[in-house]
Amino acid sequence: MNTFHNILYITHGTTNETDGLKQAVSLARNNQAPLKVMVICPEFSDSLPDYKTKFEEALLEQATASVHSVKEALKLKSGDVEFTVELAPSKHPPIRIIQQVLRDEHDLVVKESEPTERNKGFKAIDMALLRKCPCPVWLSRPIECPRTEIKVAVAIDPESHNPEAVDLGKRMLQLSRSLADSGNGELHIVSCWEYELEGYLRGNHWIGMDEIEVSEAVSQAQAEHSAALQEMLVDSNISGPQVIHHLRGRPEELIPDFVENSGIHVLVMGTVARTGIAGFIFGNTAENIIQELNCSLIALKPPGFISPVKAY
Repeated sequence: MNTFHNILYITHGTTNETDGLKQAVSLARNNQAPLKVMVICPEFSDSLPDYKTKFEEALLEQATASVHSVKEALKLKSGDVEFTVELAPSKHPPIRIIQQVLRDEHDLVVKESEPTERNKGFKAIDMALLRKCPCPVWLSRPIECPRTEIKVAVAIDPESHNPEAVDLGKRMLQLSRSLADSGNGELHIVSCWEYELEGYLRGNHWIGMDEIEVSEAVSQAQAEHSAALQEMLVDSNISGPQVIHHLRGRPEELIPDFVENSGIHVLVMGTVARTGIAGFIFGNTAENIIQELNCSLIALKPPGFISPVKAY
């Protein structure tokens, strides 16, 4: 299944970003999609025209050479992936990237994550893309194992029943299934549940609910969450090997630990937003999870999301 049809890869053109470029080229090949490589760089002074020309030519040549090198490493033929390279000087990189997405209707942005001190979480440019870019964003971290050993996981919340959330959940499952199939074929589905009233009810003499009743309420919450998850899996119409991790507790605490302990390389997540509202802001849970992740992240927006950035 060709999930993406118009892929945009972002590079600064100054560091070795081979890992992210490999993922972008592989995606373009697997989806039979064109790849645009956009080199984001500072604006060069017009008062130095000769140096400006050399500066821009050097960045374009380096980016083009990097694509050819990756294609050779992946043993691709000359016509396997069509690509173009464009220079994009800008004082505001996230805005320029999103404008490119809007103008050319890209359906995926791939970018290496900015290095962080803890090798977890994401910096300002990446977070701006996660918040405001209308299409899925793949923030890449190095994956050192062979493609056939890559572990893909998707974080699902099945308890929201509004149409946008249901549709987003299905899209996440279908995308993660496709990504898993291009690797080792095994998909990890993680979903967290908890009964928030348990801490208020258990042992509270003022309410007077006995332990058996509290335990039954907790078990009922678990069963309802599990049933909702199974219903979403059926509705998404995915198949193939899958491992379901039904974890009890808060997702912002459990999901980063699950990713690290399970050796997950790529996590697919949905973002929380009110559809149709410009100036999207992450929900606290999603933001807290993201800032503790040490793997590559693919973030999807809900249908109807409107970016606050304009194309022109």
